[in-house]
Amino acid sequence: EAFVKKHGYSAVRDLVGHGVGYFAHEEPNVFNYQISQDDPDNIVLEPGMVIAIEPMINAGRFNVKITKNGYTFVTSDSSWSAHFEHSVAILEKGNLVLTSL
Repeated sequence: EAFVKKHGYSAVRDLVGHGVGYFAHEEPNVFNYQISQDDPDNIVLEPGMVIAIEPMINAGRFNVKITKNGYTFVTSDSSWSAHFEHSVAILEKGNLVLTSL
């Protein structure tokens, strides 16, 4: 969030990354924006975890809305937006970006 903010963009707060496992979206939630260190949703990354980091970055405000089809998200202010996703394995010695292999 700090990186995109300093370039005039915003990180969507209604959508988050997630754990990767047997199902499409698993715990834990992986926030793409800063939460307080003592927030109960804050996670500690541990070896063996696989997470999806997937920020949606807006050219305008961070607010989004869902369209009539109940699936598609759009920006509330009609600004441009981009969505990125990488799956990362947390290892004993470093991390491995699985989607860049």
